[in-house]
Amino acid sequence: MINTHVLGYPRIGAKRETKKVCERYWADKVNLQDLIDTGKEQRRYNWQVQKEAGIDLVPVNDFSYYDHILDTSLMVGAIPERFQDLKHLGLYDLYFAMARGYQKEGKDLIPVEMTKWFDTNYHYLVPEFYKNQKFEYYSRKAVEEFKEAKEFGVNPKPVLTGPVTYLLLGKEKEEGFDRLDLVDALLDVYAQILKDLRNEGAEWVQFDEPFLVQDLTEKQKSVYKEVYKKLREGFPSMKFMLATYFEGLYDNLNLAVSLPVDALHLDLVRDPAQLDDVLKEAPDSLTLSLGLVDGRSIWRNNYEQSLKYIEKAKLKKNDDKLMISASSSLLHVPYDLDLEDDEKNLPPEIKNWMAFAKQKLNEIGTLANLADPVKAREVEHLFEENKQAIESKKNSDLIHRKSVRKRMSSIDKDSMSRSSDFADRQKKQVEELKLPEFPTTTIGSFPQTKDIRQLRRQYKKNEISKEEYEQQLKQKTKEVIRKQEEAGLDVLVHGEFERNDMVEYFGEQLEGFVFTKNGWVQSYGSRGVKPPIIFGDVEREEPMTVDWSSYAQSITDRKVKGMLTGPVTILQWSFIRNDQPRKDTAFQLALAIRDEVVDLEKAGIKLIQIDEPAFREGLPLRKKDRNEYLDWAVKAFRLASSGVKDHTQIHTHMCYSEFNNIMKNIAELDADVITIEASRSQMELLEAFGDYEYPNEIGPGVYDIHSPRVPSQEEVEDLLQKAARVIPKRNLWVNPDCGLKTRKWDETWPSLENMVKAAKKLRKKGEGATA
Repeated sequence: MINTHVLGYPRIGAKRETKKVCERYWADKVNLQDLIDTGKEQRRYNWQVQKEAGIDLVPVNDFSYYDHILDTSLMVGAIPERFQDLKHLGLYDLYFAMARGYQKEGKDLIPVEMTKWFDTNYHYLVPEFYKNQKFEYYSRKAVEEFKEAKEFGVNPKPVLTGPVTYLLLGKEKEEGFDRLDLVDALLDVYAQILKDLRNEGAEWVQFDEPFLVQDLTEKQKSVYKEVYKKLREGFPSMKFMLATYFEGLYDNLNLAVSLPVDALHLDLVRDPAQLDDVLKEAPDSLTLSLGLVDGRSIWRNNYEQSLKYIEKAKLKKNDDKLMISASSSLLHVPYDLDLEDDEKNLPPEIKNWMAFAKQKLNEIGTLANLADPVKAREVEHLFEENKQAIESKKNSDLIHRKSVRKRMSSIDKDSMSRSSDFADRQKKQVEELKLPEFPTTTIGSFPQTKDIRQLRRQYKKNEISKEEYEQQLKQKTKEVIRKQEEAGLDVLVHGEFERNDMVEYFGEQLEGFVFTKNGWVQSYGSRGVKPPIIFGDVEREEPMTVDWSSYAQSITDRKVKGMLTGPVTILQWSFIRNDQPRKDTAFQLALAIRDEVVDLEKAGIKLIQIDEPAFREGLPLRKKDRNEYLDWAVKAFRLASSGVKDHTQIHTHMCYSEFNNIMKNIAELDADVITIEASRSQMELLEAFGDYEYPNEIGPGVYDIHSPRVPSQEEVEDLLQKAARVIPKRNLWVNPDCGLKTRKWDETWPSLENMVKAAKKLRKKGEGATA
């Protein structure tokens, strides 16, 4: 019988229990024991679901209150110097201080930098490394949760971030060393952890090494060999599983199969072709974990197709040298399709094509049974049911729209270009907009407080009329317009109180989408998103935002930005159809957004922001695949943004990304203004724009909206002066890192007021900026 396992399971809570208890703990509404108890309940829930599904090896240490990489930093004692004095607070409060920043006891500590987890919408906390870094075995979380799982009655498999991946995920915070040179000191701590796990009876340990699917230098390859040689020598009797995911191994295949580990996990969703090469090169002793069930999609597995890969593997490997799993951790999909009972938003026919985390566990178990000659007959009915669902989706009339296909065929080069180049457009926009130097604005959203969420719930439950709902939202919009005027902002936004989510809101007004009620997925920390599901051709039938932007503009003399989400971000932050190329879906989305942009301009909106925070997130992990993606992603944005006249200023926004290797492509977007996250990195990200001599206007974020900290005026001034040394003053905007949706009002207004004061001071001084 082939064994089953998963690499990890969602942790935010099926009904966001972990999220809610964390936020209540931060607000001093529950105590530490409440937090700990909720975490324990969530872990047990996860283990029970896997136990009932018959999963043989259950992951432990995959649970996290905030981020598993931050967990690893605490585990190995990689605590930045500025947080060392907070150790007296205890492990949990130190942990949250590193994640969120700390403004108490006369201290004002910025949080650890946050960035995207490979090509997903999950964000991790970036480890900080220093020359002569000291590591220590600080947190016993992995061992404690292993013991807890054993007592619960499952066969636990501890999950550890692989030492090489952990180092590569981090940043050197001073010059003169390579973080990989810290590997020996780090391995000393890993050895202590493994010793404790061995003493507690751990048989298997999973090392997550997703960097093995990326382009590696010779030094990095050498470090991989050195690390796993030492780990094997230190623990010859423990079984090590090397987990790779998000892509194929390609030129790292020989390295991966040569490492002294007992099992190798392959992502056969992203790269099914690698199985042939691995079967050819892998030693007989190596167990192969076949990642056949898609850990990042909500569509059912195709049993017929998956069984072909299993049978191929069985020709070379005995059943005891094979495992079946998901392609990656199930962190990236919602909990349970059984929680979805709203047939209006999720019709039964489409629901039948889908599988969430709990259902994927059953798929893994069913595949193992179908591959067993003895048990296959018992589950033959499940195979037939699956086959019917796959055929239903393939042949459904719900998916295709002739009008969309006709319009797609008419896209040409002219539809992807503005009428004039940026230099000419900038002159017209300066004359049209009449903004001061260093214009101030925000990225879009304002706090979505409890009363706003309650109002939206009342409307959805038909407890209040549409007229009453819109009237109250208009009042909120009016209030935030007045507050922005009082704060001195130059370009205003309407606040987005009508929007539940920057992607879901648009999906609800476009054809080709369906939605879930409880399909929550963790984005970062306590932040969950409910990605919409694109099942068919996308089309806009009527304006989506024009009324709200027009209303806001009608009640102020200052310019109001129209706020839209871009086609690439809607694509990346949705669960997308798997029956056509991503490019085609992106272009369908771009046509829908283009229509909205044109209508906003007709309504008198002079500045229109098309957010693309996920632009870099979609970048393939392998360099060889990037040009193709960047070509169509740039074209999708230009298709969405190029239908307006020269005097209309197009903005875009990107966050939590490294831009150095895609600067040419960002410039090709030809947005008049780009705003970026830059404050957590202390303007490091801006250097790429300066080195490239980025020609268009740019607004580097001057304070971090993912932290409750209120930046001082002096702090913002310092960041602006750094920016002004890199960007010509005529091209520099002043704004926060991102939207303010998750913040509180008592954090928002002081922060914005300090930002505006700093900008005005810089205008007055004219310091540091080039002409």
